Amino acid sequence: MNLNNKILIADDIHPIFIEQAEALGYVCDYQPLIKLDGAMQIIGNYAGLVIRSKFNVDRQVMDAGKNLRFVCRAGAGMDNIDEAYAKEKNIILINASEGNMDAVGEHAVGLLLALMHHFTIADAQIRASEWNREANRSYELKGKTIGIIGYGFMGKSFAKKLSGFEVNVIAYDKYKTGFTDQYAREVSMEEIVKHSDVLSLHIPLTAETKGLVNEEYLFHFKKPIFFINTSRGKVAEVRAILNAIKQGKILGAGLDVLETEKFPALAEQEWFEELRQSGKVILTPHVAGWTFDSYRKISEVMAAKLRLVDKE
Repeated sequence: MNLNNKILIADDIHPIFIEQAEALGYVCDYQPLIKLDGAMQIIGNYAGLVIRSKFNVDRQVMDAGKNLRFVCRAGAGMDNIDEAYAKEKNIILINASEGNMDAVGEHAVGLLLALMHHFTIADAQIRASEWNREANRSYELKGKTIGIIGYGFMGKSFAKKLSGFEVNVIAYDKYKTGFTDQYAREVSMEEIVKHSDVLSLHIPLTAETKGLVNEEYLFHFKKPIFFINTSRGKVAEVRAILNAIKQGKILGAGLDVLETEKFPALAEQEWFEELRQSGKVILTPHVAGWTFDSYRKISEVMAAKLRLVDKE
């Protein structure tokens, strides 16, 4: 049996990946219901693993996968994969940021517009037989300065989607320089803090970014801001966001991700009840990059990158 062409697919993905991978000569074992313990028992028989977020691909998984040559992450973030250990073991890592960047960019714009124009509040009031025009007076996006942290696929997609709104987009990326383009101007973190009317996060979760947005960080912003997070929950402390809302430093927050996600764990957080009742927060369940379109595009991107594996 040739172990060099077998791929374990341990999560739900679009069938186009299987179709294209098999056209390259791979044999795909599609087991979207498999759990970690089951995967650990058989992972040694595969050259590749495809995963979304079902379990962490840590040292134990990679050691058990003694024949692993590559791991495909069906999404953008790689925080559930031990990248350093994969490099040590010469395991190629593939992600698919290009596959859901448009979904994330659109979602971030949607959250921002909904916050600035009170869509959710106004809708709820009318359904409750309230007609409050003055209470729902809103802000216009035109002329505002949008600060973006992280100018990879997601950050650039957000900036591109904003290009028709006549806004000033500035971006900071610790790991890039010279990235000014027609959609955003590269600036320092100091300029982000000084000039932003809107702050949007598009960064991966790493040891450096964990807890980046905390009370101290928000304290330094010169103007009240609208805050958007479609990246990872643990890069922004919810308690700090809620406190900044009470202080008037954050005018509204659109959160697709939270420090703790899914119930019942989410409901057990000390800040959850305040978050739930806040009329200045819009919440979505980590779906910014998860559309019917991105479901297919992510698989297409992974398959395209798989072609490059055999060339290395």
